[in-house]
Amino acid sequence: EEAKMSLKNKRSLKEKFALKNSLVKEALSEFLGTFILIALGCGCVGQAVLSRGAHGGPMTVSVGFAMAVTIAVYVSGGVSGGHINPAVSLAMCVTGRLKWTKLPIYMLAQLLGAFVGAAAVFGIYYDAFMEYSNGTLEVTGPNATAHIFATYPAPYLSLINGFADQVMSTAVLLLAIFAIFDTRNNNVPKGLEPIAVGLLIIVLTCSLGMNSGCAMNPARDLGPRLFTAVAGWGMEVFT
Repeated sequence: EEAKMSLKNKRSLKEKFALKNSLVKEALSEFLGTFILIALGCGCVGQAVLSRGAHGGPMTVSVGFAMAVTIAVYVSGGVSGGHINPAVSLAMCVTGRLKWTKLPIYMLAQLLGAFVGAAAVFGIYYDAFMEYSNGTLEVTGPNATAHIFATYPAPYLSLINGFADQVMSTAVLLLAIFAIFDTRNNNVPKGLEPIAVGLLIIVLTCSLGMNSGCAMNPARDLGPRLFTAVAGWGMEVFT
C-alpha cells in the first residue's frame, strides 16, 4: 500500500513538472520563432537600407520577410503552433484553440524574441550602421536607420487611416491563416502550411504595405522599437 502511494506521489509530481515544462517549451518555442522572424526579416531590411539599395530593395524585403515567417513557423510550429504574433495568439484564445492563461506567456515570449532578434541584426551589421551615418543613429532624414527595425508611417498618413490600415491587414492575415490551417477547407498538404503563410505575407506586403510597412504584429513592431529606444536612437522612435 505504502509503495503504491509513493509511486502515485512520484507520478503526480512528474505530471505537475511535465505540465509546467510543456509551457516552458512552448514559451521557448515562441521566443525562438519570433527571434528568427526578426533576425532574418529585419536583416533583409537592414541589408537593403545599409547597402543603399545595392544588396536589396522592396522586392527582396517582401520575399525575404515572408520567407523569414515561413522558417519561423517551421522552427516553432510543432511545439507551440508557431504563432510568432500576439494577434494570432489572441485569435487562437478567442476561438478556443489556446488557453487564456497561456496568452500573457506567449505574448511576453514573442516580445522578448523580437527584441533579441533586433539586437542580433544590430550586432551583425554594427560596423555597417556606424559607416552608414558616421556613427549617429537617426530616426528621420536621409541617413535614418530606425525603420530597419520597426514600421513607420508614410508622411501623408493620418492616424485614422493608419489605424484602418493595420486593422484591415491584420484581419486579412488572420482570416487567411485560419483558412490555411482549416482541414475542412481546401486544405494545404500537411507540412506545407508555413509555405502558404509565406505566400500570404508576400501578397500582404505587396498590396497593403505602403502606408505603414505592414507590421500586422504587435511583437514584431514593439520589440524592435523598444530595442532601438535603448540602443541609441532614443525616445524619438515612439513619436
